[in-house]
Amino acid sequence: MKKEKAESEESLYTGLVIDNIEYQTLITKKYSNRKAYTALNPRLLTAFIPGTMTDVFVVAGQEVKAGECLAILEAMKMLNEIKSPFDTKVKEVNVQKGDRVTKNHVLIELE
Repeated sequence: MKKEKAESEESLYTGLVIDNIEYQTLITKKYSNRKAYTALNPRLLTAFIPGTMTDVFVVAGQEVKAGECLAILEAMKMLNEIKSPFDTKVKEVNVQKGDRVTKNHVLIELE
């Protein structure tokens, strides 16, 4: 019985490599079930906070310059400007004036 318990405990240990050094450690269930990291796509402009779209200044197919205001998101009584990160063309606008959006909702897609 003790031998079986020891074997099951050993299987819980996982090798973890940090700076070319391998460590044997216990991984929690929360850590093993976490979402894998994905880099942000700069061509998808998302809502960084839940709120209401006050204004949308662009339409699909429109050319925009870097720093140009594309829309305004009202959240917590603040007006947040959604600006173009680079010179591009608008591929799709997924919101309209007055829409309520959640965090990470895709507002505008760029080409």
